[in-house]
Amino acid sequence: MTDGAADLVVFAPAGAVRGTRKDGVSRFLGIPYGAPPVGDRRWRPPEPAAKWQDVRDATQFAPDAMQRNRPAGSRAPSVSEDCLTLNIWAPAAKAPPRAVMVWFYGGSFIHGSAADVRSDGTVFAREDVVFVSVTSRTGIFGWLAHPDLAAESPEGAAGNYGLLDAILALRWIKANIAAFGGDPDRVTVFGVSSGGASIALLMTSPLAVGAFDQVILQSAGSFRPLATLAQATDAGAALGSLADLRALPADQVLALEPRLVPAVRGLTTPRVLRPVIDGWVVPQDERAAYRAGAFAAVPAIVGSNADEGSRLTASWPVDDLAGWNATLDANFPADRDRAAALYPAARDDEARGAVAQMFGDSQFQLGTRELARALLARGVPVFRYLFTRRRAGTSDGPHHGGEVPYVFGHLDEPPAGNAPAAGERDVALARSFVVAWTNFAKTGQPGSIDGVDWPSAETGFLELGDQTCVGHAWRDAQLDFLNDYADR
Repeated sequence: MTDGAADLVVFAPAGAVRGTRKDGVSRFLGIPYGAPPVGDRRWRPPEPAAKWQDVRDATQFAPDAMQRNRPAGSRAPSVSEDCLTLNIWAPAAKAPPRAVMVWFYGGSFIHGSAADVRSDGTVFAREDVVFVSVTSRTGIFGWLAHPDLAAESPEGAAGNYGLLDAILALRWIKANIAAFGGDPDRVTVFGVSSGGASIALLMTSPLAVGAFDQVILQSAGSFRPLATLAQATDAGAALGSLADLRALPADQVLALEPRLVPAVRGLTTPRVLRPVIDGWVVPQDERAAYRAGAFAAVPAIVGSNADEGSRLTASWPVDDLAGWNATLDANFPADRDRAAALYPAARDDEARGAVAQMFGDSQFQLGTRELARALLARGVPVFRYLFTRRRAGTSDGPHHGGEVPYVFGHLDEPPAGNAPAAGERDVALARSFVVAWTNFAKTGQPGSIDGVDWPSAETGFLELGDQTCVGHAWRDAQLDFLNDYADR
């Protein structure tokens, strides 16, 4: 590595890149790990980026993946199909190889940005780790399955291109990160929501074996039913022939996406525009894989937020008992009475809160608990958390994604909407998140917070709220019901 007053050059196996250095942190942005998935490469497994000969400028973010609603905090210049890039933040000081942390953004599999200011890697580089954020295909470009795609695939597979992008990025990191001061044998992958769900699925994929060493799963949307390849390809076929779809400009393809995205998500039924069981990348249903022990048993932190559902169901038509009843009928027909007892609403003004709890439990709380249980059964260290901190002046939350500003030390950048000013407790808790996450990346142990040792998930979870304490149960009656219901 060489550096000057304003920039520096790193000579990596993939090619030389010029980044910038400021306040002891080096940044390398928009580095391609895959060839542009455009033209005939649209909806195909990604190919490695060709090695470049000249020094490549890596001082600006590359475009985000194609998507309809980019995060407000994205610093990317645009959206593009040519999006298979990653960004690296590294400590400037020379030292032995450092632990590596790789971030996969959330966004319900249809949006998200590796250039989001809310997930900037500076705070992690200052804690002496190498941080990487990855852009992968989203929405209709990342997950479309079509019978013509299955027919042209040697594996008979279709969809899951976003997962294949992630695998290629992780292979690039293994091969190149040492040039940036990272240790390729200590890679912790972490992500929120669909980012965490993708990681949990990669843990079940034979194609991702050896690609990472530890995981942090934040509100991972796991243990939901996955669509079969037949279900997903049937939905894709309704959009037209593959030849016609490949011939369309990217913006016209994107305009078709709402036809594959339900306005109201089914809580107990699969979605087609997300990872599917293709028999290759995802060999079997996630629940079956974890129960059979067919996954990478690696040390893990797993956790969720107290209010995972209210913000994500805010637009649903559930303002009265009629909406509550309709939700029960649609999602729990085999045991509606039990569901109603666990998610009760006696008045119209109780309906929305009950539906929000159904959503949060089925989409995030259940997966958190079951992932912890499955990993514990394989004998690896597992640490679970529950984030309960509400900022002063708020009456609900913390919402889905509410821990992300704390994890990245950006308390002025809430995940959505406006948040009250951070208080002393928020600042201290944010610092605790950063230290625990980086301790885990370096040592496999998150340590203690506020003098409270983080227990194994076998004996409890760490509640991170107004105070830090050890908890021993969280919505277990509801989660037991959902678990049993999914097994029927």
